[in-house]
Amino acid sequence: MTSSATPVRPATHFLATREGRIAYDVQGDAPSDEPGRPTLVMLPGMGELRSTYRHLTPLLVDAGYRVVTADLRGHGESDAGFSSYGDAETADDLVALLRHLDTPAVVVGNSMSAGAAVITAARHPELVSGLVLVGPFVRNPVTASALQRALFRVMMAPLWARQMWNGYLPTLYSGRKPDDFAEYRRQVSAAMKRPGYTRSFSLTTRTSHAEAEALLGSVHTPTLVVMGASDPDFPNPAAEAEWVRAALQGTSVLIDDAGHYPHAQQPEQTASAITAFLAEGRSRA
Repeated sequence: MTSSATPVRPATHFLATREGRIAYDVQGDAPSDEPGRPTLVMLPGMGELRSTYRHLTPLLVDAGYRVVTADLRGHGESDAGFSSYGDAETADDLVALLRHLDTPAVVVGNSMSAGAAVITAARHPELVSGLVLVGPFVRNPVTASALQRALFRVMMAPLWARQMWNGYLPTLYSGRKPDDFAEYRRQVSAAMKRPGYTRSFSLTTRTSHAEAEALLGSVHTPTLVVMGASDPDFPNPAAEAEWVRAALQGTSVLIDDAGHYPHAQQPEQTASAITAFLAEGRSRA
């Protein structure tokens, strides 16, 4: 059950990249070199804000972890003037953030950010001590036809992408919604309404996960797959979780009464799965 209390908003930091700034925050002060207490860097999915982790982060901080959450480029408080968007670009931003933090980290990636996390772990294993992939897109949907892909692109055209996403978002929260979901949904829409941000989101929706899939065999990082048992983005969430788990030789857990965002819908269950994964030494702490 998610808390109805309003989380304290942490200070926003900005990481300057070649084309713009990436917004992030840091919570918790556990030493990053303490055995069993790696830093966790958490990235949201497409169309989401880093505050998607607002209910999960306090639980991980209370467990003794330092937690860094970042907005995707073109989302939230990050800049929207980037020339391109997608898995590879998100991976570039993640690498820059990890190098800035100057410590290997466990990367938590939701939805499309899971693909970026896989790319980063494959190409820069020294930066990633573990992967937690939540509702992960690490390959293109196997059941999507060319017509479905074309229709989705039309739906997410810049002129109406914000309104379409605002209407679609509740369906991704199948199962229990957070108590503050209405306010969070309003914040997502307001963030996208600013000049340039709807266009950035629209470009992000064109992301291909082919590169992430091609690199799955090159990842040797301890991995946990977390999947909402009712995730509507997958015809069979349990089967997709098992496919990703097997591809990465990791472990997996299904979260009951949750859709695409178990970290927001069932934060206690998700935190328990993550802390158990870390406590069992499955990350290279």
